[in-house]
Amino acid sequence: DPYYRFNDVMYRWISLDNWTYSRTFKTPFDVRKGQKVNLVFEGVDTVAQILLNNVTLGRTDNMFNRYSFDITSVIQEVNFIEVRFLSAVSYAAEQSRCHRAHSIPPACPPPVQNGECHVNFIRKEQCSFSWDWGPSFPTQGIWKDVRIEAYNYYHLIYFSVTPFLAKSAQQWYLEVESIFDVVSPKPIAGLVTVNIPKLQTQQMFSVKLQPGEGSIVLLVNINKSAAVEAWWPNGHGRQTGYNMTTTFMMEAGCQIEKFSKVYFRTVELVQEPIPGSPGLSFYFRINGLPIFIKGSNWIPADSFQDRVTYDTLRLLLKSAADANMNALRVWGGGVYEQDEFYDICDELGIMIWQDFMFACALYPTNQNYLESVRAEVSHQVRRLKSHPSIILWSGNNENEAAIASNWFSIPYTDIGLYVKDYVTLYVKNIREIVLSEDKSRPFVASSPSNGLESVKEGWLSRDPYDTHYGDTHFYDYNSDCWNWTVYPKTRFASEYGFQSWPSFSTIEKVSSPEDWSYTSNFSFHRQHHEGGNIQMLQEIGSHFKLPQSPDPVKHFKDMIYLTQVMQAQCIKTETEFYRFSQSEIINGEGHTMGALYWQLNDIWQAPSWASLEYGGKWKLLHYFAQNFFAPLLPVAYEDKGMLHIYGVSDLHEDHKLTLRVVVHAWSSLEPVCTLAKEGVTVKAQSAVPIYKESISGLLERCRNCTRKSCVITFCLMGEDGLQSPTNHYFLSSLKDAVGLEKTQLSASISQQDDVYIFVLQTTAIAPFVTLDVGNIKGRFSDNGFLMTEKKKIVVFYPWEPTSVEELKSSLILTSLLDVF
Repeated sequence: DPYYRFNDVMYRWISLDNWTYSRTFKTPFDVRKGQKVNLVFEGVDTVAQILLNNVTLGRTDNMFNRYSFDITSVIQEVNFIEVRFLSAVSYAAEQSRCHRAHSIPPACPPPVQNGECHVNFIRKEQCSFSWDWGPSFPTQGIWKDVRIEAYNYYHLIYFSVTPFLAKSAQQWYLEVESIFDVVSPKPIAGLVTVNIPKLQTQQMFSVKLQPGEGSIVLLVNINKSAAVEAWWPNGHGRQTGYNMTTTFMMEAGCQIEKFSKVYFRTVELVQEPIPGSPGLSFYFRINGLPIFIKGSNWIPADSFQDRVTYDTLRLLLKSAADANMNALRVWGGGVYEQDEFYDICDELGIMIWQDFMFACALYPTNQNYLESVRAEVSHQVRRLKSHPSIILWSGNNENEAAIASNWFSIPYTDIGLYVKDYVTLYVKNIREIVLSEDKSRPFVASSPSNGLESVKEGWLSRDPYDTHYGDTHFYDYNSDCWNWTVYPKTRFASEYGFQSWPSFSTIEKVSSPEDWSYTSNFSFHRQHHEGGNIQMLQEIGSHFKLPQSPDPVKHFKDMIYLTQVMQAQCIKTETEFYRFSQSEIINGEGHTMGALYWQLNDIWQAPSWASLEYGGKWKLLHYFAQNFFAPLLPVAYEDKGMLHIYGVSDLHEDHKLTLRVVVHAWSSLEPVCTLAKEGVTVKAQSAVPIYKESISGLLERCRNCTRKSCVITFCLMGEDGLQSPTNHYFLSSLKDAVGLEKTQLSASISQQDDVYIFVLQTTAIAPFVTLDVGNIKGRFSDNGFLMTEKKKIVVFYPWEPTSVEELKSSLILTSLLDVF
């Protein structure tokens, strides 16, 4: 296993070598009958020479491009094909050496990453040369399908369907684009029929295809009397799609039938002045409705893309939807995902912020490079633009910030050169192509950026992190993460996060017993973020006691547990801050309309910012996300001695609810006092203050309570079973808590249909109660919770067959006092 222990370094020689793929094959048809025969590579990773029967067909140098070679005159009945790969590492180094103009930083990744250099000189998955959460595996090979296609008249290369709403007439129409290769010497005429039975829509068009490659665009008006159901993001409505058949009946008697799914939705990125605030808003309107974006950032699910199956994608994306997410950002240092990824997002209602694949670096702009990028962008936009899930194209990850904040220490006199390169690549090339290929969704040049303000400043703003415009990325590992005042009151938080370790069961698969300590060589080797393991200790130490177990393996497991508790609690605090800031402006800041934490998934088994471990197991953060992204949630924060509770709602209607606030002493399962505030109005799609009291007043009212001896829980309840998750607010660090007792936790397990019921019992209040069933794949209905009642029922949803016996023997129950 390349992921086992130190194999990423041991196997480095593989990527430094050149590899050739070859085989002999028989042609399954009579080659003399085809007017044109193509050899098509959907994806080659990355630099290769392609030969058929010892004739060089061409070369590839871009992993994200599709390559088609005309082999009409070369193909025989029996053929010998070769793909001769050149090491990506040596190619990138050579490109960098040949770049005679100015240097293009960064040259190499930080040493802690054990990575390779000059990844910005090769159009390949940028993180395959290493990243701060991933290993260096500069793969080479054929990473997508290869096929031979033969045709006599014409061939359909790309087909896309994009919906538009004609505002004035309130009528939907579709732009159906088909790109053909026509091999007959004269034009081919024919009829195209588009049929959407469910919408009583059928239209016929006469078309004429000219010789060569060209496109035809058909505008299909949807029958006005048909009730069109829109596609909505997860949590806001259904993801209705309609079956559409497009039939091309051309003279010369050859017919093509194309089946597709068509969705109707509009997207606008709204950037306009806000009363009482400098700057501009930055939020998405879907089908005319402002939507608070909640979700995470997606990285490649494996260093080896062929291991990423449909099931892998489905499991990870379903876990995002199950945690109440409605969006993911496909980050610009990975890959444009496979078709199935976007199909699943369409189906689950997960909106996609799609970066182009440029990240944390400056890039060359010589002619060959730009041509390669243009082909890549045009191919990817054509391939993906029919997906309703994609709501935004974004030029790159953090490259505007890299220049504005001068990450690479460029002398002031040279900055102009790099600004020019930046505008050439992202604006004059990428943006131009996107605008010509797809007018149905917005484009931003970078993330973070100041949106329209960046455009006004010549596409590079002075401070891309300005909270009054656009989106921000924010990381701070030194401040107290429980203190909401350290977070930016931004318009849109597109990246923020904290690290944790994956579970012991995940680490165990790729390590040996000598590795099982927080300070082992393995633990340092696996941590690719400088000082990351120490930063986690510091964050934990500010609110929790560090483990003291003399048993090294227990000590390691306790550390893992605490990193997950700390990560979950930190990101909960920050995300709740973004959610309660959506409806207010304070000192000119606020109207936050997006929270995408860094990051959703993992590429291997290592400490990282992810909430889903490699293999899909939910960390505590992911269970917390299910609650902090809930459609209805009460959120508490403290300001100048006052406790404020906000009602946050993504629901489409106002609700009259009851807020129930319960104060517990740590030492007793019986509440000290309970308050029910009735008739609380929580407004649709907003965050409103619903409760305010001084903490000293609250503690006085609940006799014998101090900050250290008591804890507050609260939830919202309405008629017809509407209920928020129960939230908690800690009045002090848990390391200072008074009266917490070690508890006896027990669980009984039974099966009910295809799920398992865990009945938990406790003898005392237990913070961060965690159920872990090791390698048994599945997820719980809740985890990492504060247990304030004697009994709690948790459901386990298995992802593969298991049994009560297996679960019993695997179950480990942990709460905070088990690790002191």
